[in-house]
Amino acid sequence: MDEYHVVEDAELIRELLGLTANQFEKATGVTRMALYRWASGESVPNEESLAALYDFAYSKGIRLNKIKAQLYCEEHDAQGHVALFHGSKNGLIGKPSLKYGRDNCDFGRGFYCGTRLEQPAMFVSEFEGASLYMCDFNPIGLNIVEFKVERDWMLAVSLFRGKLADYRGHAIVESLRSRIERADCVIAPIADNRMFEIIDSFAEGEMTDVQCRHCLSATDLGSQYVIKTDKALRALEVVEHCYLSSQEKHDYLTEKSNVSRIGRDKVKAARRQYRNEGVYIEELLG
Repeated sequence: MDEYHVVEDAELIRELLGLTANQFEKATGVTRMALYRWASGESVPNEESLAALYDFAYSKGIRLNKIKAQLYCEEHDAQGHVALFHGSKNGLIGKPSLKYGRDNCDFGRGFYCGTRLEQPAMFVSEFEGASLYMCDFNPIGLNIVEFKVERDWMLAVSLFRGKLADYRGHAIVESLRSRIERADCVIAPIADNRMFEIIDSFAEGEMTDVQCRHCLSATDLGSQYVIKTDKALRALEVVEHCYLSSQEKHDYLTEKSNVSRIGRDKVKAARRQYRNEGVYIEELLG
């Protein structure tokens, strides 16, 4: 999973900027001979060449990854497929696999993808070896369980994060566990670290289900697809490895900080407004 679409990207960058071959070579340091060798497979671009090319494009206002994401979404939607985006701290080794997942993630072990480019990009941009992947997912014929921002979602995340040990065996908890364990794929809202803290507050009896739901609705990070079985994994194809330029990473980290700050303010307002509504977890599962 190490290949970028460098040659195609270079041609697109040059066309969008209206540069001659000589102008492009002077601006990026990428020679026509280098492009020929990359295209023929005689050699592969090194990190210095990649950084020079993609940093240049980004500095000129070309948002390659966002352009591609929009095109992939349109193309896959027309086919009845779903365009998904996966962020990796260190890059994928070989094909996507379930064996690297952790049991204490939102819905247990699985291969996690988002429906928006920005969310996984914000997640991995702080890591030096971070990678972003665009994927094609065909959901036809799969057993899919879907959650919205609702009580069952809050309980499910609490369950797999180990917060419901005191309620093990309860009919509601075991029914949720069974639904998820039978699923090929789970579709649910994405939760960041701040949202996990809110869900933990609900699981620990510090806020009601209604308070929790409204607090979680304060930040919309899009949906995640959690690939749970080999059958679902076979329906997923990685179509492109995307390069994140240094300035692009910086901008995503700034965006992440802004989203977090706005979300915190909304959470405070929601927690105050819905203070006396709903039920606590011990009332629900006690």
